[in-house]
Order: sequence, then C-alpha cells, then structure tokens
Amino acid sequence: MPSLGTTFGRGAATMPQWDLARSDVVLVMGSNMAENHPIAFRFAMQAKLRGATLIHVDPRFTRTSAMCDIYAPIRAGTDIAFLGGIIHYLLENDLWFREWAVPYTNIATIIEDGFAGPEGDGTFSGWKEEETRYGTETWQYKGLTVPSPLAEAWMETGGDFAERVSHLRDGPPPRDETLQHPNCVYQIMRRHFARYTPEMVERITGCPRDLFLRICEAMARNSGRERTGAICYAVGWNHHSTGAQIIRAGAILMGLLGNVGRPGAGMLALRGHTSIQGSTDIATLYDLMPGYLPQPHALRPHGTLEEYLKVETAPTGWWSEFPKYAVSLLRAFYGGEASAANGWGYDWMPRIVGDHSMLPMTLAMDNGVMSGLFVMGQNPAVGGSNSKLVQRGLAKLEWMVVRDIAETDTATFWRDGHLIRDGEMRPEEIGTEVFLMPGSLSGEKAGSFTNTHRLVQWHDKVVDAPGDSTSELWFVDELGRRLRKLYAGSTRPEDQPIINLRWDYPRDEEDEPDAEAVLREINGHRCADGQLLSTFQDLKEDGSTACGTWIYTGVFPEAGKNLARARKADGPEGPGTHLGWGFAWPANRRTLNNRASADPDGRPWSERKKLIQWSEEKGEWSGPDVPDFPKDKRPDYQPNWEERPKGVAAHSGSEPFIMLADGRAGLFAPSGLKDGPLPEHYESVETPATNPLHPSMSSSPAAKRWDQQDNRLAPPGDPRYPHMLTTFRLTEHHSGGTPTRIVTTTAELQPEMFCEIPVELAGTLGIRMGDWVVLATERGEIETKAMVTSRLRPFRLPDGSECHQLALPWHFGWAGFATGDVANVLTSVVGDANTGMHENKSLACALRPGRLNRVQRPRREAR
Repeated sequence: MPSLGTTFGRGAATMPQWDLARSDVVLVMGSNMAENHPIAFRFAMQAKLRGATLIHVDPRFTRTSAMCDIYAPIRAGTDIAFLGGIIHYLLENDLWFREWAVPYTNIATIIEDGFAGPEGDGTFSGWKEEETRYGTETWQYKGLTVPSPLAEAWMETGGDFAERVSHLRDGPPPRDETLQHPNCVYQIMRRHFARYTPEMVERITGCPRDLFLRICEAMARNSGRERTGAICYAVGWNHHSTGAQIIRAGAILMGLLGNVGRPGAGMLALRGHTSIQGSTDIATLYDLMPGYLPQPHALRPHGTLEEYLKVETAPTGWWSEFPKYAVSLLRAFYGGEASAANGWGYDWMPRIVGDHSMLPMTLAMDNGVMSGLFVMGQNPAVGGSNSKLVQRGLAKLEWMVVRDIAETDTATFWRDGHLIRDGEMRPEEIGTEVFLMPGSLSGEKAGSFTNTHRLVQWHDKVVDAPGDSTSELWFVDELGRRLRKLYAGSTRPEDQPIINLRWDYPRDEEDEPDAEAVLREINGHRCADGQLLSTFQDLKEDGSTACGTWIYTGVFPEAGKNLARARKADGPEGPGTHLGWGFAWPANRRTLNNRASADPDGRPWSERKKLIQWSEEKGEWSGPDVPDFPKDKRPDYQPNWEERPKGVAAHSGSEPFIMLADGRAGLFAPSGLKDGPLPEHYESVETPATNPLHPSMSSSPAAKRWDQQDNRLAPPGDPRYPHMLTTFRLTEHHSGGTPTRIVTTTAELQPEMFCEIPVELAGTLGIRMGDWVVLATERGEIETKAMVTSRLRPFRLPDGSECHQLALPWHFGWAGFATGDVANVLTSVVGDANTGMHENKSLACALRPGRLNRVQRPRREAR
C-alpha cells in the first residue's frame, strides 16, 4: 500500500488538486500557478473564498501574486533560506504541531554520534573531497543502517548491505520522545536551522523581515487539530542545483505542521504537461523501471536476479514486497520466454553504468560518443540547457529521428539554428541525417492522462490525424515489430532481449494498436489464464503473475471495466473524494498517508478535518477515502520483535508512512539523498552573491558539474555578470513552443521573445520599452526586446550591494509564427546532485542595450 518518497512523495502530489479548496492556508512557491496551472488554481481561489490565506513567494510579481493575500519577493535561488527561516520560527517559538509530529515523524529518532552539520566549512559529515561526494555512515539512525525507500541513492556500507539493513527487524530505531537527547533529530534541526533567523532570511533572500514574519505567523496559525495547509510548487523549485532539497524543506515544513494525509493538507507538485506524471510512473527516466523500480546497474551488486532482489528489497516497510513487483514486471516484458530457469529473463535487461540523463547525454553527443538519437515530443534545441552545446551535439550525430506534430526547431537546427545564424557553422558542414516523422495530437488517438495527483483518466479518439501522422503507440509498436523481424533467427546473446520480448498488441480496423490492451498489460494478469488482477496484493514473486506497472494494478480489474473511464463525481453533499472519477494510483486512494488524518489512537484530529478513522465495531480503518494503511491493523498494534517482523509487520499501528523503513516521515533523511540529510542554503552555481552561511562554500559541493570548454562557468561574484537571471513560462505558449508557436492565435497573443527588466536597471542603462537588448553568460549571447516592468524589484545582496533580477520566457525559437532567440543559450549544463535536474531558474548574466552582429545567410529549403 504505497505512499512514495524520501519524505512524502517523489514528484507526485500527496493530495488531490480539488482538496486545496479545504485548505486554510496555501503557500505557492516556485510557481506562477494562476497563469501556468489555472485549473488547479481555481481550487486555491475556492479556499480563499472560504477564508483561507493565500501566499505567493516569487522573484516576480505575477497574476498569482495579484490574487494572493500576501506576496513576498525573493531573489531567485534562495528558497531554502526562506523555508529554513519558517522552520526556525516554528521550532524556536514552539509553534509546530507536536502531537502530530512526535509520533508520525522521525523528529525524536537518535542519529549516530559522528553526525555533524554544515555550520563550519559548509559540508555535512561524511564529505569526501577527493571523490566530491558524501558517505552517509554518520547520517544513520544510531546503531542501524537505513535503506533509501526507492533505492535511488546507492549506499556503500563497507559490508553486506542486505545484512546491515536487516537489523531494522531487531527492534525499533532508538528514540527520545522527550526530545532532550543532543543527537535526536529535533535537537539537530534546532542547531541546523538556528542560523536561519529573520534577519538572515532578509539578508539572503531580500524579503523584508516584517513581511517574512507575517508569512511565518500565517503558516503557524493555520496548523493543528482544526486547521491544515498546503504547498503548491512547480519547476521553480525543481530547476536548481539544490532542487530536491528545496522540495525537502517544504516537506519538512509540512511535517512539522501536521499537514500530511489530512483534508486540505499536503504537497501539490504542479506538473506542466497533461501526462508528465504518467511518464515518470511508466518510467521515461533512465534509472527507473515502471512503478519506480530501480533499473539494474552494472556497477552495483546486480549481477543476477537473486543479487538484485537481495540488495534492493527493504526488510521493513512496504518495499519488502519489491520481489513481487520486479518478477511480475519481467513476466510482462518477456511473457512465456521468461522462466525460473533463466531468472525470469533478468539477464536480458539492460544495465546502466552511470548518469544517462539529458545533461550528460548532451555532452555525450558533443563528444562524439553517441551516433543516433530519437526525439519524440520534445524540443531539446529550445528546452535543453546550454542550447548551443546541444546544437553542436546534434550536428555530430549520424542520424536523428524527430517525431512531432510540426517541423520543430530541433528538426531544423542544421538550417536555422544558432550555430548557423551566429556564423559558427554552415548547413553543408553538418552531416546529421534528420528523419522528420509526423505525430498525432491527443484528440487524434486514444489513451490515458495521469495528472499531478496520480489520477488516471481515459480519452477516446475524436478525429483522424491528417496525412501520414501517427500516434506514438503505433510508431513504437511498429518499430518493435520490425526490430523483432530483423533479429528473428539470430543466436547472438546480445539480440535475445529483443527477440524474447512479449510483443503482441492487437490492432484495430484502422491498424492502430489497441491502447486499452496496453493498459490491461500495465494493470497485470495471472499468467495461467490471463485473468486481470484487481489489486497489487495479488502479485506474486513466483512468476505466476505479469504486471507492467504495479502501482496501476486495479485500473483495469476485469474485462470491459476500464476504471480510467469512470466519470461519477461526488455531489455537493460530499464527501469530496470523488472515488468514482477516474482511477488514482495506488488502489484508487486520493490522499496519501491518510492514516495520519487520525491521531495515534485512531480518532480524527477534529470533526472538521476528519478523513480516515479506526472503527472498533468493524475492526478496520474506514472513511470516504481508501485507507493508505493495512486496513485491519489496529492503532494499538505493536510488533513482536522477538519474531523479527518483516515488511509492514515491523510498523506499529500508529506509524502511517508505510513505504519508509521505520514508518515515520523523514524530517531527517538518513539515506536516499546525495547532498545532505537536511536542506542547506547554497547559492546557485553561478551567482553574483556571496553565501553568508559559509563564504568559502558558496554553492552545493555535491552539485553535478561538467567542465569543458563550451560549458564554462563563471565564478561566484564575477563582475562581468552582475545580474540574476531566471526563466519562466507563459500562459499562451507550451514548453518548447511547438504546439503553440505554430498556431496563429496563440502566436498573435505572444508574438515574440522578450526580457523582463526592472525599471531601475533600465533607467541606469538607458533602456526603454521595446528596445533591443543583449544578454550574455559564459555560454553565449542572445538578443531580444526589452519589457521594462515594475514587477521585478532590486534586491540587496548579503554584502549590501544592489542586485537586479531579469526574467526570460523560455518557449521561443526560430520555428513557427512566434519567434525569438533561445533563452537556454545562456544556461549551463549543471545539475542537482540527486535528480540531475538542470539549474535554469537562477544564474548570473550581463545586460546591455543594442543588437548582435550576426551573419546573414539566405534561408535554405528543408532537405
């Protein structure tokens, strides 16, 4: 019964969007929610009409700011300092929800004696300078080794990993519920966040102290038994070298306030696409297989299926069920070719050898390591960091397949890109063979969307696609068929993964693969008779079940019953969980960790905020949502440690976070993170500011950096780049711009690229509205029009000097009706230590009036 995440969630919202209407305070940070997520924002507005306080914290004053009760300006990249200041305020004034946090989080857990925070040189204990990474031995619970709940960060324990973590079955982690032990999490957090005073928050972020304190008071006031709050964030938090830790800081704040698993409470990760949540669920990420199972790794003890299962199976918590999901996935991949004798086909699975995400892939193209690339529904020439480096890499490929609804900037980089317009290359010098293959819009094919709160909804085909346009499903299915035909009869071991794939999707009268057949495969079935499964608890590790994505089991529980098609909403009388509308993984539950909506004895915290409660009469947890907890586990259940309990049997009846090893929310993360167990403010890798918390360690030491000539980084405080730059989205344009820049109406609404410039800086440089300006970083220069605005304000840097914030929309390129230079020409290939996510929301730049001198070449026809 999963509830994912190192703390509360990995990219998926812990609460339904509509539940925002029941919040008493909504903090929007890292998002321009009103403009970029207007459907979700209407629920925040409903909360406001009911008396909730809406807060917006952002470098820019936007339409979201205008609709909120409180707007707080902060300098880009200082979110952790702001959130850390709220945490400090709650702890020092004893305004946290103690009754909730002590039993439900690890705030009372005792950490190893050797742990030390970053108060000195800017690094936590365990930093290995020569290897530029952390060892996590001193971060562990005292006397124990705690596995990551998703095995995302491999732990080197210096011994048998499985044996070390098995001691979690010997007894509960050591705790001091009086919170007096000097190394309990509470005391560690007090020491850690003691530096984040209101004065320090103002110094780092630029937010006035009094305004910051108003927000602290609003967050504290809307906590406790009767009141709850939510945080809404988007890529304004993700796109930093400390992005994962920014989200962690928000989760810690929610944990201290008891805003998890309760009505109107939680973290809402706002997704920018209709099914981006579904794409991570079904694993477009290189290091994960469907259902967030770790991809086999060549440099870990994953040599055989037995070894893989041994080191990736947690002894306690729900991930102890991992073998059932992994073996069932292999059966879905390889069908009857998989057997116990061949390890269910495990040896046919590819192994990763390191970081294969987009940033290092960009460098791999540029360095000649890659020879070909599929680009499907993406526009990396616009969306990729250090766009000219991306384009140089594309120019070194032998071939590239671009599948999209129109001729994208990526498809025409060789003809119209920045390399050509800046005179760096000529089209005839680029040997990349580009295959442009037309794709279909969502209304031209059947399929599902999975939105930010894990809600799977089906849509049918509405109209035929024009010309030769095809769906991604048809393309991938056809590619798989042709590859299997090509390799048929081969006896080479390296060809067996393709030959042995179970690849038998039926096609309809229009030769389109049956999308519902794919959903049934994702749902799972019994191998003996093909009977569909109704719950992931029916999955087995003996090879008798096949399941494409275990968290989706139940979406298609029987023939003809696609629950993603369900469209029965609750009426005005409630209860408001809408269990009959679509299917929310896992098990159709809407609020994750909802056992926490009741107190340790199983009673609702209050009548106003009740959701799930223990029924002594029924002997089960009940309420208007599906319990995210073993349904019949009593609140007074205690493990029998003499029996060395396994899985959730090692959790008491009052430990709601069943995916975590100890059943408690991790305010302190003993494992699973590569850059520290607690969030710490670090400046962006490129910044005009100093870091007053540790001047000798300005940016995160664990951030991913790739040093090469065409990815140069400016040192902190470089006088050549005195301004802060952030990128943002527009309502009228979508992502890389392909779907909207080709449409005349949306192109007319936002016809060209521009740069938002504060009035004060524009006056100093003699720039007026509509003038041409040039922005520059170490990677390149772009030209655009000036939009002089008071929505941006000057900030004071920690050293007292003035700093100006600039802002660029990132949708534009050379293709379509609405055009402009690519904002990502300015950004660098720098990544978050945990996710590899690029840092495009805060960097240093220069600004000057004027235009670039560019080579004028006649436009060539597409080849």
